[in-house]
Amino acid sequence: MDFKIIHIEETDSTNRWLMTQGDGSFVTSRDVTKEPSPCVIVVVAEYQTAGKGCGSNSWESERGKNLTFSMLIHPEGIPANEQFHITEVVSVALCETLETYMKDRAEIKWPNDIYVGDRKICGILIENRLQGSVIKDSIIGIGLNVNQRVFLSDAPNPVSLYQLTGQETDRDALLKCFLEAFERVSQCKTSCFDYRERLFKRGKDSLYEDKTSRFTARLMDVLPDGRLLLVDQEGRERLYAFKEVQFVI
Repeated sequence: MDFKIIHIEETDSTNRWLMTQGDGSFVTSRDVTKEPSPCVIVVVAEYQTAGKGCGSNSWESERGKNLTFSMLIHPEGIPANEQFHITEVVSVALCETLETYMKDRAEIKWPNDIYVGDRKICGILIENRLQGSVIKDSIIGIGLNVNQRVFLSDAPNPVSLYQLTGQETDRDALLKCFLEAFERVSQCKTSCFDYRERLFKRGKDSLYEDKTSRFTARLMDVLPDGRLLLVDQEGRERLYAFKEVQFVI
């Protein structure tokens, strides 16, 4: 993959920046003598004034301390009903990247938060554009807690790489490591298996909450379309799409 990295000082959201400026950027950066398809545009912000999480969530990040960036990619031949594959690839690549810097195991809290223990170190927001029945392009927003030492928002369980290792991490080197992992995992046929092997609370009885109640269930699997499969204490299977159920941590 050919990556074009753009550093900016401040924006409201790197995902939104790519939505409004990414088309022009990738057209001018195309090099048909090297690749028949556009390169991957990566925009990295020192600070986001309105960092986006899933739904109405926001992302707390101290200026100049973390990695807040978005990627514009152009998947080839991924049907719209298989778009969860992008989540699998990105999540696994982030876990592998983090484990090169720390001894702890990184896990994936369905669908796409990265956890270390019971604490969240990274969030992902993927927004796809369709062309017919396939994905035309995807914007992948990533907020990774790197060197922040104190979190002031009411987020319940954030953690940073610094808090886990006691050391400052070079953010440019960390980004390079992730992009290499992303390229490697995207070419690997086992990414869906690796995603499931890394699922947070997989095979364990845990507390969940849906729109009607709280209940205890065991996480069994994530289906290819991204739905979560739980089995409750009565042995009943429960299938949930994104935002229909949440962990109670």
